[in-house]
Amino acid sequence: MNNEALKILIVEDDMIIAADISMQLIKMGYQIIGMCTRAEDAIKMVESNSPDIVLMDIILSGKMNGIEAAQMILDQFQTPLIFMTSNYDDATFQKALKTKPFAFIAKPFQKTELERALKITANRIAAEKNEQELPSNEANSHVSTMEDRLFLRHKGEMVKVFINDILYVEADRNYCKVITREKEILLSIPLSKFEVNLPTKDFIRTHRSYLINIKKIDAISEFTEYVNILGRQLPISRRLKDDVIKRLKLI
Repeated sequence: MNNEALKILIVEDDMIIAADISMQLIKMGYQIIGMCTRAEDAIKMVESNSPDIVLMDIILSGKMNGIEAAQMILDQFQTPLIFMTSNYDDATFQKALKTKPFAFIAKPFQKTELERALKITANRIAAEKNEQELPSNEANSHVSTMEDRLFLRHKGEMVKVFINDILYVEADRNYCKVITREKEILLSIPLSKFEVNLPTKDFIRTHRSYLINIKKIDAISEFTEYVNILGRQLPISRRLKDDVIKRLKLI
């Protein structure tokens, strides 16, 4: 993937540092779509400009820190993210790790460290895109479909799962996890390839990372921000909110 194809958002508490990073990235050939000091502004910019990568400082101005902002960006947009931080204690690292960043850079950092982190991230983005474009016959080797059930490749076996028993399916980058009451099965295919095996009348996307069984919904939040299945809150993204409302006849 060429640098020119990558749009980067810089989220940094110090505008002087942000401007310096921006100049470095422009010289490397990247496109800078914006610089923010506040988490709230960063989330809005991700929604409106769809960056390919977010460079995120952990300490930010405003009500949210960088980790909280990263979690919202992951939940709503799944945009690849690199943390930049001078606060590298283990507790902070563990919290940040839950947001699934592509890399960490300890401040102050050298130009080469930033360049390498971006190249690693760009390579992962390209690899994930290629995996999402798996030929249908390769995807089919992981899933076999019958009228009311699926056989899923799991730990060297094809495991039977009744379609009606599926609560929801969760995407995790190029994998997807099929959740029932009794078990979780991880498949090495993207959610988009798995989705075609399920009846559209019974399943709906509430989020780019979640495909849910409509029959298994126990509750819907007051402002249609999430659905509840067996006590688990599954997010509804703003982009898909109208579709969810129509499908569930909440108008």
